[in-house]
Amino acid sequence: MVFSAQLHTDGETYNPSKFTTFAFLSSKSGYKKKDFGEPYTGKKKIICFCTDDGKMKMKNEKIFNSGNHPIELFAPILHMKDAGFEFEIATGSGKPVVLEMWAYPKKDKGVKELHDELKDQMENPTSIADIKNLDGYAAVFIPGGHGAMINLPKNVALGKLLHEAHEKGIPTVTLCHGPAALLSTAAEGVGKEFAYSGYKMMCFTDKTDAFTPKVGYLPGLMPWGCQATLEENGVTIVNTTEKGDVIVDRELITGDSPSAAINLGIEATPIILKYAKENP
Repeated sequence: MVFSAQLHTDGETYNPSKFTTFAFLSSKSGYKKKDFGEPYTGKKKIICFCTDDGKMKMKNEKIFNSGNHPIELFAPILHMKDAGFEFEIATGSGKPVVLEMWAYPKKDKGVKELHDELKDQMENPTSIADIKNLDGYAAVFIPGGHGAMINLPKNVALGKLLHEAHEKGIPTVTLCHGPAALLSTAAEGVGKEFAYSGYKMMCFTDKTDAFTPKVGYLPGLMPWGCQATLEENGVTIVNTTEKGDVIVDRELITGDSPSAAINLGIEATPIILKYAKENP
């Protein structure tokens, strides 16, 4: 049986099929409060680079309703918040964050409460270009969702900030399709080479992206491959499928999929705490 993505009520864009949302999406994130020891009491925040564009044009010209995946955004933040951190939301243009609302975990109380807490920031985020440096931040967080592939990989201001994070060893946390944003370090106008050549990472695999149109998750094949492009730039993608795994390589902490969101938060938070306390 072949499933097709659902035509949105706007008649121009597509959401995942009903089969996909039933079979592959979760109504809860799996978050449980965790004790990370003495909480952070300093002034440095975690900067969250989100997407303000959710319209992904596939190879067949159909438009997928994407954005940031809600569990990928909120679940890691819930753990970082447990450790005492506050957050700043930024997008490429300063326009509101776009979420994949069809993936929203409607039965997750923690996600809902955090979303309410961050809602004003998400609707009125900082423009990435207005962030001059990372002096006031303890970590960088880039959530996934296919929307992270749309304009962040070409954002010059983001590329420069990620070079700073790389050079200073500032913890940089991302998952699923979020690692595509790391390509901004080699964007035209940055004037530098890709910062993460030689790194080991995880991301959502191109193999799985090529399969998902068959079950109606995507309305067509991807316009370009996140995994392949990272590998062309000297990255070793260590996962061959998506199991919820996480890998740490130097300052970079990456996860393979939405299933990795909880593990990513648990793995990254102590690293961020250590960095923040050593670099007040």
